[in-house]
Amino acid sequence: MAHAKAGASLPVPNVQALAQTWHGSGEPVPGRYVRTEEMGAGEVVAGCAIRVVDLSRLLDPRSSEEELANLGSACQHWGFFQLINHGVLDEVIQDVKRDMIEFFKLPLEAKKVHAQVPGGLEGYGQSFVFSETQKLDWADMIYLMISPKESRDLRFWPTRTPSFRDSVDRYSAETAKVTASLLRFMAADLGVEPEHLLEAFRGQPQSMRTTYYPPCRQAADVLGLSPHTDATGLALLLHVNDVQGLQIRRDGKWHAVNPLDGAFVVSIGDILEILSNGRYRSIEHRVVVHPDKERISAAMFHQPCPNTTTGPLPELVNRDSGGARYRSMDYMDFMNNFFASKLDGRRSHMDAMRIY
Repeated sequence: MAHAKAGASLPVPNVQALAQTWHGSGEPVPGRYVRTEEMGAGEVVAGCAIRVVDLSRLLDPRSSEEELANLGSACQHWGFFQLINHGVLDEVIQDVKRDMIEFFKLPLEAKKVHAQVPGGLEGYGQSFVFSETQKLDWADMIYLMISPKESRDLRFWPTRTPSFRDSVDRYSAETAKVTASLLRFMAADLGVEPEHLLEAFRGQPQSMRTTYYPPCRQAADVLGLSPHTDATGLALLLHVNDVQGLQIRRDGKWHAVNPLDGAFVVSIGDILEILSNGRYRSIEHRVVVHPDKERISAAMFHQPCPNTTTGPLPELVNRDSGGARYRSMDYMDFMNNFFASKLDGRRSHMDAMRIY
């Protein structure tokens, strides 16, 4: 998809390899990774109790109404929730976790076979690196276009883990089902026809970012992933291992999320905030790293089709006395604005979309 090219990054040193050589050296962390001032901006609240949504209760007519209210409250007030009883077989999840772990265990040269190419975001490397002087995240990632299948560039798909493609195929199919179900319930909560919301995601385009955060003995001075919102519709985050690091920003404080075993952490993206005319919230979040443990996570992003016009759903605009709170824009223009804001150093690309 075009937005993968729009987000192309400059090449920077591999963080996993850097961490392996630096960790026992006694030297201070390289200056481009030092984010002490940012890390100290805002109180951190431990043990964030974000809402837990039970998909099995949503599907059960006896409990659906009560659980729908819980889902709506989570989307409106937190922008994040943990989804349990989602129906994805543990075998499917364990297989994809195994293959992600195995990929990052490969020697650097084997991983670099799938490195990003100039002008592209897909593949193994980093993202949002636009200058030779900007601060860097303490992480490496592999980013893949998953669905539709014709959007895949198999150059970037790991081959040294032979089951990788099959495990990701099964996992993406299952998460697509979960997402379609969630979107239908979100439409019910918003009071719109389900097909009107689902139409924006027809074909269910998916991309997946799997991120490796090496340990850092100066963990208080670095960031694994810079503060951002997701320029997508809905993201399902899988914690590949049990190391916590996700923090969400609410009321000026950073809240550390403790993932539940077997749950997906679901985040509302910018597109759903716009489609809902601001009823749902896309919340700023970041990732911190651990001083002596690696962390691996995988985010499956569900996004609109490239030729979709992104704007508030007409039913919601007609219902709101203030009318549309966001401009309508071609999705690819929206993505170009998203990456341009990163290039310009602006924190929020949503400013261009809001109608004040």
